[in-house]
Amino acid sequence: MKNQTTPYLTFNGNAKEALNYYKKVFEGEVLSMQTFGEADYPTPPEAEDRIIHAQFKKDALFFMVSDTFPNQHVETGNHISLVLDFESEAGIQKVYDALQQESTVLMKLQDTFWGAKYAKVKDRFGVIWDLNYTKD
Repeated sequence: MKNQTTPYLTFNGNAKEALNYYKKVFEGEVLSMQTFGEADYPTPPEAEDRIIHAQFKKDALFFMVSDTFPNQHVETGNHISLVLDFESEAGIQKVYDALQQESTVLMKLQDTFWGAKYAKVKDRFGVIWDLNYTKD
């Protein structure tokens, strides 16, 4: 078993849009993407263009993505967030600037009492991102 956790984000028919957004924000790449229609899986016509599985990567950031079937629903909540640790102040600033444009800023990018620069942002897809840069 690998000692790693991989976030898996589920969307309600807009996974392609979300992947394109994350590709732009994080300057990463979609490693693979398959629709329900391309899979060997019984699929109703209205689900053929939905994503059954995709993978996104930018350096150490890696997550998987899929859509639901049309009759299933996604409930977005605040019970999970994704923490991104940055190696530079310029890196966190760049991602924060890109994310905040189409998101709800839950905590502005700021210096913290624990010696980090930190922000919390809920993007337009309901995913909560904790951005953290620990200062030396």
